[in-house]
Amino acid sequence: MFTIGCHLSSSKGFLAMGKEAVKIGANTFQFFTRNPRGGAVKPLDLIDIEAYNRFSTSNGLCAVLAHAPYTMNPCAEKAGLREFALNVMRDDLSRLSHIPDSLYNFHPGCHVGQGVDIGIDLTAQMLNSALKPGQKTTVLIETMSGKGSEIGRSFEEIQSIIEKVEQNEHLGVCLDTCHVFSAGYDIVHNLDGVLDEFDKIIGLSRLKAIHLNDNMTPFGSRKDRHEKIGKGTIGLDAFGRIVNHPILKSLPFYLETPNEIEGYAEEIVLLKSLGL
Repeated sequence: MFTIGCHLSSSKGFLAMGKEAVKIGANTFQFFTRNPRGGAVKPLDLIDIEAYNRFSTSNGLCAVLAHAPYTMNPCAEKAGLREFALNVMRDDLSRLSHIPDSLYNFHPGCHVGQGVDIGIDLTAQMLNSALKPGQKTTVLIETMSGKGSEIGRSFEEIQSIIEKVEQNEHLGVCLDTCHVFSAGYDIVHNLDGVLDEFDKIIGLSRLKAIHLNDNMTPFGSRKDRHEKIGKGTIGLDAFGRIVNHPILKSLPFYLETPNEIEGYAEEIVLLKSLGL
């Protein structure tokens, strides 16, 4: 089954997101756990979540992906910012425990001049404090473009985080097509080679989700500029190969393109037409 969705606003609650996803032909969706540019969070509505769980079961929704706020920097230089990141992740994972088969995606952070090695160590420390035995939500480290002092731009950096985490059976990776192309992984001309490299360094068993985004900037630009599918430097032909690839096609795909809901609906139809 081809699993595809897009980023939806969580302001109206889980049931509303589920209904909106089904309306546009999606069978999964992504949402921010809280204000993406801040940290404020709505009270947990268990009645809404229970209604969503019933709706998702009857409508075939699966693998809902929660995205941590952009303000969460687990390897910040200031201890207060690191504590904020840890508290956000702990609270988010507690909330997600009420949603079966949920995924939780986060950016591994910016070392802000401390150096990559220190950034990796600090991010791993947060995960060691946040992850617990027996938790049901899988936490995904997102591949990054490498702008500024971001860590996670290379498969080696992501694997270095994973190997430092004690409960790493709860860890996976979300591969962002825009980010990896900007970071210098040529998924347009050498998709098999990129996946082989991922397998050798991290292991394909860790690959749990795909952020499906075209790119406004050239290959290797180390910039994070999402574009609509087929309108950027990755191009429609490459997306056809990505969504049909035998290693990737069973994974959930999440659109984060610069669209309103109508545009997401059109992209879902487009991607479903690419020979799937």
